[in-house]
Amino acid sequence: MILWVDGGHDPIENMRRDAALLAAAEHGAEPVMRLFRFTPHGITLGAHQQAERELDLERCAADGVPWAVRPTGGRAIFHAQEWTYACAAAITDPEWGGGRAETYARVGDVIVGSLQRLGIPAALGRREARGGPAGPRVRGGPATPCFATAVRDEIVLDGRKLVGSAQRRTHDAWLQQGSLLLGEGHLRLADYLALPDTDRPAVRDSLALATRHAGRWLDGNAGLEIWAEALNPGLPPRVRRLEGPAGAFLLTLGNRDSYTAPVR
Repeated sequence: MILWVDGGHDPIENMRRDAALLAAAEHGAEPVMRLFRFTPHGITLGAHQQAERELDLERCAADGVPWAVRPTGGRAIFHAQEWTYACAAAITDPEWGGGRAETYARVGDVIVGSLQRLGIPAALGRREARGGPAGPRVRGGPATPCFATAVRDEIVLDGRKLVGSAQRRTHDAWLQQGSLLLGEGHLRLADYLALPDTDRPAVRDSLALATRHAGRWLDGNAGLEIWAEALNPGLPPRVRRLEGPAGAFLLTLGNRDSYTAPVR
């Protein structure tokens, strides 16, 4: 497996990279876990969402907030103050392949283990997010935000949602994307949903009640490199780590067995 500490990109580029990792996995590429950020901060929507219905596009444009549609499903997320990951592998891979439940559990175990090594008391569990629906929903309006709802096998902190994840599966491969909260930046989503202004405070409050971030356990030391070091013990032996541009070759379909740098 390759652990790629990729760094920051805008929403469109981040989603393009993850879609490329899925395409490469479909052609037999080595499993990859990519760690990244959103620079600048921005919004992603689930693959089946329509921006015109979900977002106040005029406000996004006026404030310079970029957005993109994810390859995976799920609902809207504002990406700020977080660690973000993507995992891609062939379904037949002996270590990282398998069914949806199996691959979700494998990734979840790796992430929870990494957080516990950092002193963050995260856990996997079937919990209901606190706060209920994210405020009033206008008929024909946006869906409840990702972080205001909980599904099985969520990663939680103090019983509240810490990581939002979604998975896409094709005939030959799977891609899982997830956001791990490190602050309250995700609450900004309330400002950009297609809602009346009077409804925005209720959405923000519901998101705040449903979630918990891990920032206070990190004492301001939240670089992706810190997370990469904590993830490494939970990954397969001889995991190969790449930094930034050194991993760009992974975005091409011909990358199989093309990386020969020393093992870290």
